[in-house]
Parts: sequence; C-alpha cells; structure tokens
Amino acid sequence: MSKHIVVLVAALLAGGARPALAQQPAAPAAPAQPPPDVKIETVNIAPGVYVLFGRGGNIGLTVGDDGAAIIDDQFADMVPKIRSAVALLSEKPVRFVINTHLHGDHTGGNDAFGAAGAVIIAQDNVRKRLLNPAVNPATNETPPARAALPIVTFADSATLHFNDDDLEFTHLPNAHTETDIIVRFRKANVLHMGDCFVGGFPFIDGSNGGTLDGFIKAHETVLATIDDNTKLIRGHGPLGNKAELQAYHDMLVVVRDRIAKLVKAGKTQDQVVEARPTKEFEDKYGGGNFNASQWIGRAYVDQKQALERRKKK
Repeated sequence: MSKHIVVLVAALLAGGARPALAQQPAAPAAPAQPPPDVKIETVNIAPGVYVLFGRGGNIGLTVGDDGAAIIDDQFADMVPKIRSAVALLSEKPVRFVINTHLHGDHTGGNDAFGAAGAVIIAQDNVRKRLLNPAVNPATNETPPARAALPIVTFADSATLHFNDDDLEFTHLPNAHTETDIIVRFRKANVLHMGDCFVGGFPFIDGSNGGTLDGFIKAHETVLATIDDNTKLIRGHGPLGNKAELQAYHDMLVVVRDRIAKLVKAGKTQDQVVEARPTKEFEDKYGGGNFNASQWIGRAYVDQKQALERRKKK
C-alpha cells in the first residue's frame, strides 16, 4: 500500500524535532584520503532535475519553488562540494535527503545534512541496518550519529510531492541489499536506481540481504514500468536507458543460469570459478578492477544458498 508522507515530513520540518555471509564481505571502505582534485560534475537531465557525479554514488537532485532535495549524498568529506553544487542551482538549502540504500558511499553525508535540518527518507531496513553495529563489519563502521538516521521510513512504497513532480519510492526486496529503493520522477520520466543498476558487474551484498535472484527480479520490475525515453540514473557509472538496462539484465540472467546449473550439478566453488561463466561479458562489464574469481565465488555462494532455500520449500 502506498503511503503519502508529505504531511508527516512537513510537520517534522515545522516542529524541528528529530527523533551473513562469511564468503560475501560487506562493501569496501572509502579511501582514507581521497584525491584533493575530486570535483562535482553537474548534468541537467530534465527541467529542474540533475545528476551530480563525484566520489561515491551518483546523486539525483531536484530544485524548484519548494527548494532542493537530493537522492543519496556520497561520502561525508564530499558534503561541502555537494552543497556548493546545489547552491549554484538553488538559493534554498537541501530540505530532503532520500537514501537509495544503506551503504556509506550513498549515506555518508547524512550526518551533515541531517544536522542542518534536512529530512532523511529511506526504506525501513536502512534505519534498522544502520542502527546495527555489525552492519558493515569489514569496514569497522559504528552506528551513525542520530542526525544521520532516516527519520521518515516506509516498507514498500511512498510518494513525495515536491517541485511540481511526484517522487515515487519503491522498495526492491533482496536485490543489491534488502534496503534498496528506486526513486521515480513521474513527470520528468527520470528514475534513480541506486546500486541496482551500475556500470559493471554488480556487488551483491549478501551480508545485508542482497541476492542475485532478487537483483535480476528488480530489473524485471523496473523494465515493466519504463519506456525508451526514461532516463536512468545508475548508482555508479554514466546515465543509462531502457535498452542498456535490458542488456544488463539479460547478461546477468545468462551468468546466473550458468552458475546455478553448475551448482545444481554439484560442482565445487573452484570448479565454477574455473568454468569462467562471465568470460564473454568481461570486456564490457568488467572494468580494470574486476576480479573474476572473487565475483564468481560470491555468485557461487549466492546460488548455492538459493538452491538450498528451494529444497526446503
């Protein structure tokens, strides 16, 4: 059931009150000292709608008579540059921050924006996971400051009516994580997909509820609701479109099915890695940092667990 959250967030603004898998490690930590020359690149993709490219997850931005709202906020050290980029387009501060999921390269600026009065919105599981000290044990993260926590959350869907558009939030269960949402600008025909669509092979965070099957299902959910003119903001990488998302989905289906077949046949992880089910897709989706053995190994664990779940049903 859709929830309309505008009344609640308006009341919050007026009142000013703020209330595992061993084989699949959590997302890597950010570099301790980022390059000093990182800049924010701002691209206008629809009237009043922009994407900000910097260090971390791509940011969606809407500006207009109601003010500014951003989708994701990269790392904490990027906040001054994000604010400067927004200030070039709006004299008003950021009123809303929407998190597409829990990872620190998308939520790192929450503390600063929340402390400045922005209302942080996310799926229920983002708040639950961020409150867990072991949410990303590999990065030694601790629970964030109170100001960094989402104060408006929802289970399945919600809508924010802002800047003469309807920003529709939809939960995609157990995809990249169990916390993922997409954010659709209904009138502008723009969709921010967070890390459910990236430029290369995806990271499936099994430690935080992600599954390869859920990732593929998320694509099928989205593909049924967009057209050839829809602009897709990836969590990382360039802007995308429906044809590119379809090709990405189809590639993952082929790779997933190959791995699932080998798992069902009783092959070991080393044997599945040796079979190299990703081989012909690595030039397009691999990139310089792609580690085939590691990615296939994680996918093997994912599909072995999927097979065990199916057997129990």
